[in-house]
Formats: sequence, structure tokens, C-alpha cells
Amino acid sequence: MHTTIPLSVAALLAVGIIIIGSLYIASPEKMTGSFGLKLPSPDPDTRAWLRLKGIRDIVSGLVVLTLMLTTNPRTVGIALLVESFTAFGDMSNVLGSGGSKQAAFSIHGVTFAVMVVAGLFLINIF
Repeated sequence: MHTTIPLSVAALLAVGIIIIGSLYIASPEKMTGSFGLKLPSPDPDTRAWLRLKGIRDIVSGLVVLTLMLTTNPRTVGIALLVESFTAFGDMSNVLGSGGSKQAAFSIHGVTFAVMVVAGLFLINIF
């Protein structure tokens, strides 16, 4: 099966999450509204926790890009499927914490679905 489109989607997801992670590191308070939860308090400890999210996002994107450069599409697909649980967990956390349902589904839910579909294409399920 041709993998150009799913690999392109994987690359876009990876670059996108690296950008989002970088923004969480640079300006965590500005990014909190995009996650779907309210900022608990604008103090240094909260900013530090938000920066951890940024680091996690950057590493997630780098894993996919590294695999794209060093291995085969199937392995990239497996990594996308595994990493999709982060988006699912974020969606579940926002929903379970009384956060924005719109953000939970439109940001995290859509990301989860796109990662799963691209991953399944890359491992030749579709």
C-alpha cells in the first residue's frame, strides 16, 4: 500500500505537536486555554507543570520524526498507534475534569482519531 499520505500526516502531526510543545515552554499561560482546562493558578509551580507538558509534546513529535528518518513506515505506524493514547488520555482528562467538551473532542479526540487512522494505514490494516 502507498504510504505517502499517511507518512505526510504523521509528519504534520509530529511537527504540529513540537510547535505546540514549544509554545507551552515559551508561554505556558497563553496555551492553557487551548488544552480545554482552566489554569489552576498563575504561579511558578503551575508554569513548571505546564512546561512539562511542552517537553512531553516535543519528545512525542521527535520520536515520530526520528523513526521516519531511521526505520520503515510500519514502525512509524506502530509508534503513532502507541502515541495516540496520549491524545486519548488528554481527551479523557479534560472530559473527566469538567473541562471544555468542545476542546476535548475537537482537539484531543480528532488528534487521537487521525493518529489511529494514519497508524493503521502505515501498518497496512487498511
